[in-house]
Amino acid sequence: MLKGKSILLGVTGSISAYKICNLASMLKKLHADIHVIMTKNATNFVNPITFETLTGNKCIVDTFDRDFEFNVEHIALAKKCDIYMVAPASYNVIGKIANGIADDMLTSTMAAFTKTRIIAPAMNTNMYENPILQDNLEKLRKYGFEIIDASCGYLACGDTGRGKLPSEEELLNRILYHVLYPHDLENKNILITAGPTQEAIDPVRYITNHSSGKMGYAIANKAYLRGANVTLISGSVNVKAIKGINVIDVKSAKDMYEAVKDNYKNNDIVIMSAAVADYTPKDYSDNKIKKNDNDMSIELERTCDILKFLGENKKENQIVVGFSMETENLVDNSKKKLIKKNCDMICANSLNSNKTGFKADTNQITLIKKNDIKELPFDTKENLAMMILDEIKNL
Repeated sequence: MLKGKSILLGVTGSISAYKICNLASMLKKLHADIHVIMTKNATNFVNPITFETLTGNKCIVDTFDRDFEFNVEHIALAKKCDIYMVAPASYNVIGKIANGIADDMLTSTMAAFTKTRIIAPAMNTNMYENPILQDNLEKLRKYGFEIIDASCGYLACGDTGRGKLPSEEELLNRILYHVLYPHDLENKNILITAGPTQEAIDPVRYITNHSSGKMGYAIANKAYLRGANVTLISGSVNVKAIKGINVIDVKSAKDMYEAVKDNYKNNDIVIMSAAVADYTPKDYSDNKIKKNDNDMSIELERTCDILKFLGENKKENQIVVGFSMETENLVDNSKKKLIKKNCDMICANSLNSNKTGFKADTNQITLIKKNDIKELPFDTKENLAMMILDEIKNL
């Protein structure tokens, strides 16, 4: 995935330096070429040999170390690498970088680095909230650095507050955002719906479906990594969106309808991948319905048709994409939906295999347009998300 990409990691003296070992391992599994520079204080927390074992490259600590591959190491690494992330970044190193001090290999290389630069602070809460540090972070932002805000939680010093280094997954996603794909969807606003809706019967019970949200979240994550501004309206799911995506959580079909109605106008592309309930209980009981010896029936009424609303209110040049889940007559039923709902494209998939559909990680999708039908290969939902976005981009 990252073959041909060179990633430079700067590690400073913080207990959270151990997280970067895992980050380096994650990047290596994606076939990236990883280089690590450590401050001398960082070596008190992680031995450089650990990074050398994980990356296959010499870990640089000493500015004047002559045992390395390049003639002028800090210049060579600055030219070689596509991105430079300092994580964890200590109070001291942030202050040095912000004020142009280059007195070790890590800061000297940063002074020569002209591509994407990311700083991920980690320190005690009082240090993190110190106005001097915040001024230095703001100064770095003005110089074009990307700052990853520290997380809030229990710190090694025993305090609870902001100052925690974000998870390795979040750090990885920031790197992927910058180097994984060309930002061919930059400046595009994309609204995506995902997951199931829940239609309440009483305070205990509801009607729902088997949607996992995996397909919608895959599309949202890939669109974000390709540079789009993504809003994700989601039912209750167990999958995660990349930090940076605007997630709006909803429960019922009515909630999703209102959320779409409030947000669709500001988007260039709307992708309705959610499994929205067609019917909802006509009457809601404020108290739990008690069982008795008789049979029970629930009267249902139609929910608002969100895709139909979008088709009827589509803005000029706005692209609307729907999803169709069928058990029979896949193409014919999807064609009818395309025309009836005034969509630009329908992504149709069948439930006739345990390797496709709601909870599977793989899928088989047929793209239906007014004058074209394209069957995508059987693949993972992650890869299919890219194919769907490619097709939308062509539209």
